[in-house]
Amino acid sequence: MSGYSVLLVGFLTALLCVVFYYFAPKGSNTNTWQMTLILTFSCCYILWAITYLAQLHPLESPTRVLE
Repeated sequence: MSGYSVLLVGFLTALLCVVFYYFAPKGSNTNTWQMTLILTFSCCYILWAITYLAQLHPLESPTRVLE
């Protein structure tokens, strides 16, 4: 189930990008708003996915330090 959450959140992010593409404020800088919102959602998703997957499958196994 944990691997599917990355796909689910990715699908929701893509859906949000499409929704905000069409509902961006209309005006002379509509393209700027659209790209800003899409890049924001995409970058937040990539940051979350990398952090989540790094914790799910760490490169180094945690070791216990006994004192």
